[in-house]
Amino acid sequence: MSETLLCVLFVTSSAKGSNLVYHWPPSPTGVPRLARPLPSNDFPGALVDNPWRAANSPDSSLEEPQWELANLALEDDSEYYWQRPRFRRDRSVSFTQPNSHPTSRRASPSKDAKDAYTLDGARGGSAASPGSGLTLAGGRDEYGTLLGYSAEFLAQVLCPQSALAHQKFELIVDDLAFVGHPVCADADGAWRFKPETPPSGPAARGRGSKKRQSPQDEERLRTPERDRSQAGAQADDAGMQTFHFVLVLDLPDPSSSASGNIAKYFDTIYEQIAFNVTAVLYQEQVLNRFVDAQSEILGALREDFANRGESFADFMYEALKVSTLATAMKTLYEAIKTNNIARVTINELPLELQLPPYLDSLLHADEDIDLEEEHEDEDGEPNAWGPEMSFAWRLPALTPWKALLRLDDEGEQGYQLYMQLRAAQLNPEERGLAEQLIRFLDLVSVTLSLAEIASLLDWHLESQVYPAVRWLVLHRRAKIVDVVHSGLKTVFSVPQKFPAPLATLSAEFARTFADKDVPALPKLLSMISTASHKQTANHLFATVVQSKDRIPLYSEVVLWMLKRDLLIRLHLRIRIVATEGLKRHVREQWEERRTRKRSRSRARDIQHGRQPSTDRGHGEGSNEKVGLGLDTVNESSPVENWVSMSPKTARKQARKMSPEPIVEPLRRHVYDDDKADVDEDFLSSSADEAKWQEYYRTGGNDNISTMISDPARASPPERKWLAAMSEGKEPHIADLFKRIHQYFDGKCSDDEILYRAEITRKQLREVLHHYEEHLQTFLHPS
Repeated sequence: MSETLLCVLFVTSSAKGSNLVYHWPPSPTGVPRLARPLPSNDFPGALVDNPWRAANSPDSSLEEPQWELANLALEDDSEYYWQRPRFRRDRSVSFTQPNSHPTSRRASPSKDAKDAYTLDGARGGSAASPGSGLTLAGGRDEYGTLLGYSAEFLAQVLCPQSALAHQKFELIVDDLAFVGHPVCADADGAWRFKPETPPSGPAARGRGSKKRQSPQDEERLRTPERDRSQAGAQADDAGMQTFHFVLVLDLPDPSSSASGNIAKYFDTIYEQIAFNVTAVLYQEQVLNRFVDAQSEILGALREDFANRGESFADFMYEALKVSTLATAMKTLYEAIKTNNIARVTINELPLELQLPPYLDSLLHADEDIDLEEEHEDEDGEPNAWGPEMSFAWRLPALTPWKALLRLDDEGEQGYQLYMQLRAAQLNPEERGLAEQLIRFLDLVSVTLSLAEIASLLDWHLESQVYPAVRWLVLHRRAKIVDVVHSGLKTVFSVPQKFPAPLATLSAEFARTFADKDVPALPKLLSMISTASHKQTANHLFATVVQSKDRIPLYSEVVLWMLKRDLLIRLHLRIRIVATEGLKRHVREQWEERRTRKRSRSRARDIQHGRQPSTDRGHGEGSNEKVGLGLDTVNESSPVENWVSMSPKTARKQARKMSPEPIVEPLRRHVYDDDKADVDEDFLSSSADEAKWQEYYRTGGNDNISTMISDPARASPPERKWLAAMSEGKEPHIADLFKRIHQYFDGKCSDDEILYRAEITRKQLREVLHHYEEHLQTFLHPS
């Protein structure tokens, strides 16, 4: 918005006509659409083409002729200088300026030739002054023109008929866009609140709702409404009928942004600024006739300064002294241009207005960050910021393991907030809520996560802590940061781009810590950046602080740098790697157990007199129909050369043999394997065994390491690898690894793992130590 906002203006209409009451800044100018260099006319060749200059340039610098510059001046170079159309002639050239104010908003043709405009922007045949875009002949000056239009013409266009009031207003003319929400009095001239009507759902563009409401009726529901019983004061014949607060924008280039972004850009400006300001003005007009009074003050002052011949700039600044509306418009304009919160007061009613900080990024197609609304976070859960702060804010995820950094601890706004919460005029219920909020503000620290704050206050995280955080961040009194270790044993890095020039930041840092034993800011940034590449002792305490006595001092330094986005915390992230030896070991176990399983099944078939089958238990249609070879049969069969026996002989032989020597050892072996955390159900599952066969048939290689990308959704081979990693480990370590390895996907940070798994940092370090050969750790920002 700071790129496109040209001015804010306020227009009104009454039975006497339409008026431009006030605008800010005094002389708005647009962004040039074309710029080209002006060559220096120091020799004749500068006025022609380069081939002529090359052909006529002297071979020696001593032979260069001396030109008389006075004779080289162009008689008329006006065609070379490009000007916006509104600066070459008045935009309202097709409209006349009547001597009297008609009752209708439509201007009538002029009967006086002196009132007609020429194509050069002059009236009555007199030409405009050269280079003057706003001053025309005939006494018309800045009091009567704005942005190339006459003030009266602008007021007429921006004060529509009552049928078009109480809805969004958007007008695009040439390279200007006018956005606002005009409102008008009732048919009897009185200002009153509209009756409350239950909303019928979101209005569709260009068509009515299911209840056959017109688009105007649906948009009119957005106007501030109260009970009709609160009637406004009755207007007289000359009373104000319409007022309109308008934001004038320099129309962005549609080719510079993605499709639909311009419309979204205008909608955001309308919803956040134009509609909210109009709502407050409409309320104060109905209750106190505030807009009427301010319009009278500014209109009388404008006429007085114009009659006395005072400059327009003097009128603009004098209006700031006598009109709160003018002051509010100036404050709002400056806050938007500097991308800050506009804290204005309208008739003693405080109001805070702002636009999303990164709204202007919609206008640049080369932006890498997607600004579309994110209703869900990366885990598929609803966005905790809500729809209001999910667009063009670029906020980090609002999660329980984040911390809150207050930005107004020493500022005036923080003191005002603190005093407002302690105000004596609060009722008992509000006082209780205020005291709880004060406790929350006193407890906020970068060393405590939001979950820990909720636990200490006995608050519900989502219904109590998150709303307080959203309010503080929305009003830019706090920001979400990563938790900082109380002993500063946190690994930091520096951003690729600083928010301000390093010289400016260094000077501010030197003033803040002038009497402290702290290195200069460039040296400090260098030490932090270098330490992040070390394998060990890379945290801030080991590289910079190096003494427990200096922790309080450097805690202030860290807070100062975090407030200015000069530090980025690096998080520990973990991935699981199945090594070659582990994979070979698991395959050998699998093949051995598969062989024993088939041997036990074959022995059971022989015992019951059934024909042995290698694919029993796999079901019809199973993909595994691979029989046993002769060497496998000789090794696994309980009776030698059973293939050559007849069925009758085989049954006799089976009855003579006792099943105990075969079944019992197998049972004992399976029992021992259960102790080693072997899943017997997995061994008997045909689906999992088919996946094993598929894994090896499709190129599964045990001679290379494999990274388990998503342990929470591990495949059967990956689950066996994870189970084999715990062989020989202590039971409590193995159980802890089994509980938390689902977060070792390289995406979850260490803080998130501690919160979700409900473990301590010491327990996490213990797991990392015992499973070091199977884990890959690295540092990465959030």
